[in-house]
Amino acid sequence: MALLLATASGAIGAEYRGRYCSGKGDIEYLRLIDRSFEFFHPSPDVPNISMLYHPEWDCLIEGSNWVAWWIQNSYGPTYCALPFLREPWVTFLQHSQDMWFDNQGDGKKHSYEPFSELVGPEGCLCDCAIPTGAIYRQGDCNWRIHDWGFEFAAAGVVMQSELLLISRDIKAIHKYLPHLERACEFIETRRDPKNHLFLVGPAADLLAPSYGGVKQPDGTFGKGYLAGLSITYLAAVERMVELYKLTGDAKKLATYEHRCKLTRDSLTQLLTKDGYFVRSIEPDGTKHGVLGQEKYGYFGAVANVDAIAHHAVDKAQSEKIYAQIEALPELRPHDFLITSYPGYDDMYDNWGSREHENLWQYGMWVNGGVWSTMEARGILAYYRVGRYEDIRRSNRHSMRLADGYQMDAPLKDFGNSVWFTGSITNLCYDALGIPAATIRGLFEYAYKSDRLILYPHIPPSISEYSQNEPIRFGDKRITISIKNGGPRVASVKVNGRKWPVDAADSVSLAYDALPKKARVEITMEGGWPSTSSPAQVATEVTPPGKPAGLPEIMRKAYADLLSKQSSSRTDFEKAFITETLQAFDAYRQRAGMKTEEKPEKRAAVLKMYEDAAMNLYKGYLGQKAE
Repeated sequence: MALLLATASGAIGAEYRGRYCSGKGDIEYLRLIDRSFEFFHPSPDVPNISMLYHPEWDCLIEGSNWVAWWIQNSYGPTYCALPFLREPWVTFLQHSQDMWFDNQGDGKKHSYEPFSELVGPEGCLCDCAIPTGAIYRQGDCNWRIHDWGFEFAAAGVVMQSELLLISRDIKAIHKYLPHLERACEFIETRRDPKNHLFLVGPAADLLAPSYGGVKQPDGTFGKGYLAGLSITYLAAVERMVELYKLTGDAKKLATYEHRCKLTRDSLTQLLTKDGYFVRSIEPDGTKHGVLGQEKYGYFGAVANVDAIAHHAVDKAQSEKIYAQIEALPELRPHDFLITSYPGYDDMYDNWGSREHENLWQYGMWVNGGVWSTMEARGILAYYRVGRYEDIRRSNRHSMRLADGYQMDAPLKDFGNSVWFTGSITNLCYDALGIPAATIRGLFEYAYKSDRLILYPHIPPSISEYSQNEPIRFGDKRITISIKNGGPRVASVKVNGRKWPVDAADSVSLAYDALPKKARVEITMEGGWPSTSSPAQVATEVTPPGKPAGLPEIMRKAYADLLSKQSSSRTDFEKAFITETLQAFDAYRQRAGMKTEEKPEKRAAVLKMYEDAAMNLYKGYLGQKAE
């Protein structure tokens, strides 16, 4: 519940006090941030992460309609949520990612049915996985002609290495580094020594199978240089460098620093004259994804927002890329970013034409549809170039979907419609990427081997901001507040003591110097250009109704958890019980709310809450039985 203290639209003194954050200024934006945190705890107000726990596997799954764990789908929400994600969700997420690494290709493992003829090559990661197997290529459409999951592998390395850099758990780092090295070696097999770009074939991209490779004279599809792979792999090897600094492996550190330099230096070959990234280049030099060309003339959004989000390009280049996005309103017909404008004419389905049917039609799926996993990285890009109204627009649309318990992914009709239109409720892990990015983008959180770097991106319409939810960094927990007087860092305090400022745009927090509980206070200076804020009216949040009772089966489970709470021994067990009890409380609070939902919809929403609570309880009992 939040308390709003304001009387005038956009008033500089308007104050917001929420559960997870507080501040002054832009009440609507502060509420969007506060509400974004709710998706990562049991909450009576929004579909949330507790509804994605699968007790039989003791992990998260993509959603009730997507019973597996996908790499590209989870990329946006996982990367963005990791700094603030708490237990037990961090452990459950690791269990989900373990399905990728436990099933990593070794030249012997077969994909699960009906893809059993596919044997994953050494080091290959996958499209998606379950405990007993994986699909080593994009499994939709004509999967027999697809290349292996190269950009999937790069994104998997980014997520797992980021998780390790945040935890700083040396034992875990040594456990997973061999898997990450194998994935990187797999990608390196496609590096062209002439230009240091990567040659891959159809469906080797993240939003596969939209990338068609190169059509050959005999009608088959060969390999091209895929920009997205270079950009995502750069993010991966940069994090590998930091892991080797932590472990002290000088030889491998040198190897990965070299790979990092080769990859970054090669990116200039993938830029158009207007400063944005092509989608791919054929071996003969033909570029795909250049606006105005007669053939392959389109703007591909995925690699371009990833390049900004992961600092593959500097600020000036980021502005050039964003300028192209801004110049194409067709890229955001419903506030979310679609994959390209116009549609692709280089997919293997009807190559050379923009006319496609079924899944392939423009605006439906990988060709001009909306993917909240990509939208999350897009929001990070918006933060980096200071386009806060784009973030507001994206969040408004996301919250409308959340209010209807229709957080599906992907979205059809250029982002205007959920995928499973016949379902009364929908929740897909992908959709959590938008609230996660809304939080992470405020400070970026660049994790290094010895420090955490904060890049403040607080909207000028917010004069003060305080974040109550702590950020994780090893065994340190960091809360942040900021006085937002301009774009430059003026001063920093940690637990009331002056902290060194060594950059105008960032704050560097050396790990060894940080107390275990660090309260970071940042003061910004320089002033902001005067801008008009969107109209907003500050009103009191309607308080929740009286919590309802629990059904008999839930009442017994709740009582059992309460009885075990005081005897829980480990921090993980305590966190598991706390979040599970909160899931039961979320059911009671939701059941006590007066809503405008029709009876059938109300029953379906309450079933989501009941299942979430009981699945967590079942998972807790399963852990205690082991």
